[in-house]
Amino acid sequence: MQKMVAGNGLLYPILGFASCVAFIYMSFGGFILTNHQEHRELSFVERNGTQFMVDGRAFYINGWNSYWLMDHSVDEDRKPRVGAMLEAGAKMGLTVCRTWAFNDGGYNALQVSPGRFDERVLRALDYVIAEARQHGVRLLLSLVNNLKAYGGKTQYVNWAWEEGIGLSSSNDSFFFDPSIKRYFKHYVKTLLTRKNTITGIEYRNDPTIFAWELMNEPRCMSDPSGDTLQDWIEEMSAFVKTIDTNHLLTVGLEGFYGPKNPKRLTVNPESWASSLGSDFVRNSKAPAIDFASVHIYPDHWFPHQEFEDKLKYVSKWMLSHIEDGHYELNKPVFFTEFGLSNLNKDFQPSQRDRFYKTIFDIIYKSSKRKRAGAGALIWQLFVEGMDDFNDDFGIVPWERESTNRILTDQSCRLARIHGISPQNKYLKELCLQRQ
Repeated sequence: MQKMVAGNGLLYPILGFASCVAFIYMSFGGFILTNHQEHRELSFVERNGTQFMVDGRAFYINGWNSYWLMDHSVDEDRKPRVGAMLEAGAKMGLTVCRTWAFNDGGYNALQVSPGRFDERVLRALDYVIAEARQHGVRLLLSLVNNLKAYGGKTQYVNWAWEEGIGLSSSNDSFFFDPSIKRYFKHYVKTLLTRKNTITGIEYRNDPTIFAWELMNEPRCMSDPSGDTLQDWIEEMSAFVKTIDTNHLLTVGLEGFYGPKNPKRLTVNPESWASSLGSDFVRNSKAPAIDFASVHIYPDHWFPHQEFEDKLKYVSKWMLSHIEDGHYELNKPVFFTEFGLSNLNKDFQPSQRDRFYKTIFDIIYKSSKRKRAGAGALIWQLFVEGMDDFNDDFGIVPWERESTNRILTDQSCRLARIHGISPQNKYLKELCLQRQ
């Protein structure tokens, strides 16, 4: 999902450090800020069939999206929001945060042009990873956007076109142009082999990183057969694994079924969903892909449907993909984005609670049965004072007690399935209060 109103080139509001500290104090009843020199030990997340594993235990995930962490870490005035968000998430028992590890061209660009990087922004990403480590939060890092926000595949195509070496001006040439593929591989290698200036650990050796995501919501509509995107996924996933064998890897799919999958007729939202050049099962079967990803946005897919019908569809959508993970893929299925828009004509905040609860209950039941539903990440969380970065899905979770309770209850019941890790002090404290 990429609908946020703040994009490249915009001016940003400022939240001072004092107000950020005040927020943490007020929101969490006076908890003292974590000592940032504290060293937290984390292990790499692994996969055993349809389950994520950490230290020999099954690892079921309740987490969130905050796409803006690196961007905010560039500027000292906005940097405190990053620590505030990661600490808040950790204290809610959330264990994985998905965020952008890209910004191609434009304002605060990490990659200024092909092969040229802004060290100031790389250090901002260093900070995000180091800060997440301090709070015991793992990161799912996305490597490029299918959409135009923060550069995306469009920026890569424009670079090749400007240099006079691009094969086509089509955005989809990102997936087949040899020059553009070289650009992207160079970017991936630079990032994965970077040595963090704060921790001294190369990214590929840092267990704070939960996994890499090749692309946010890849589509190649110029080839609805899916062959072009499939070739790209197989090539790039294999390339990542030649550099980094420590981390898990996913595609970043929305979850739609392609033109040769019979579920396109029974599970896809509508006929358009099978003509996007992607296919959930085929793409996720690529040998170097470790787990499947799915997004859940019923009000974008069915804008005129009643809320109760949307809830029924969400259950059908999730159970279908969990079934695929179990029987077709033998891989975990991770619902890496889900959200309910506040722009719906009949929207009420209580609907979001029911929407979240529906998703969490399906994940919990799947986890209890050792099925493929491995977790879910809410789109998206903020701290106060960030309205300019929000879209119609984002929330400040502690502003509504019932929503906060649903999120934290899910953290605890997932953690109790196979026992709470002794290393996760926030989760231990939270779940003791919930007993």
